Amino acid sequence: MTNAPFVVMKAVAKRWNGQLGVEDISLDIDEGSFVALLGPSGCGKSTSLRLLAGLEIPDEGQILIDGRDVTTSAASDRNLSMVFQSYALFPHLSVAENVIFGLKVRRVPRAERAKKMKRALQITGLEGLEHRKPGELSGGQRQRVALARAIVAGQRLCLMDEPLSNLDAKLRNSVRKDIKKLQRDLGITVIYVTHDQTEAMSMADKVVLMKDGRIQQVGTPDDLYNRPANTFVAEFVGAPPMALIQSSVLGGFDASLTLGLRAEHVSIVSKGEGQLSCTVSEAEFLGSETLIGLSHEGTVGLSVLQPGLALLDEGTTVDIAFDAANLHKFNQEGDRMSEV
Repeated sequence: MTNAPFVVMKAVAKRWNGQLGVEDISLDIDEGSFVALLGPSGCGKSTSLRLLAGLEIPDEGQILIDGRDVTTSAASDRNLSMVFQSYALFPHLSVAENVIFGLKVRRVPRAERAKKMKRALQITGLEGLEHRKPGELSGGQRQRVALARAIVAGQRLCLMDEPLSNLDAKLRNSVRKDIKKLQRDLGITVIYVTHDQTEAMSMADKVVLMKDGRIQQVGTPDDLYNRPANTFVAEFVGAPPMALIQSSVLGGFDASLTLGLRAEHVSIVSKGEGQLSCTVSEAEFLGSETLIGLSHEGTVGLSVLQPGLALLDEGTTVDIAFDAANLHKFNQEGDRMSEV
């Protein structure tokens, strides 16, 4: 007998003045998992998080947390914590006061507050900064204060809304590792909103990719990368994204198909030995490899990765080869064809 999911959204919809927010969102989330809601701006991921948090009430559908129907419950009754993009710290309070603010509001005894705060500061590496104000901290330290505040809340569910978007690239990488380690060490369930596929793919056990208020695919990072459900997923996930090729370009396939191909499955070969002759549109040195963009009528996003420094001049003609087994097949509607 399997345990019931910890968080459930059943056919949830939210609209404003007839305008779509989210539609038919159905999702099961296991306890202790790390789930990323991923997608472009305006796709509905933050709306979904606000519905889970109780900051918005759905027009349709049902939301359950730990087996309890919370569809219309206030945010304060949902037994969860939140970490925001803006940190949401009180500028006039010290680090310590910010961390335990919620505990004070709930009238948690002083000794217990001190014990929880000490552990949270140890976990987040903020020891020694207890008396500083947010204005005296770096962006990464401020985000750690927000994480510490979520930790002392002691809730089994933590919602995070683009918590790293205000940090520079190096700090994002560092705090990303902190958040994943915290989630594992504490055994909490994290639902994490981001538009950054690197964050989603590197941190999450399960990724929920959204577009225009609807879920496009739910699966592991490996599922989305290697078995995209449709052409939107194929083009959104991966750097570089999957190339899309009209089947008529290659021949031997049903003319209605669109074929997908990852850059790592493409090779540059000697003249006359490949399946396609392409023109180099760009070349970008990435350090350990060079990304070479290719153009050919009937293709979008075609590229090849070459090891080391392998720049080619724009306009150069090259032949490419690939194994047909690495082609992904999509029908006229853009949906993945089932593999036989």
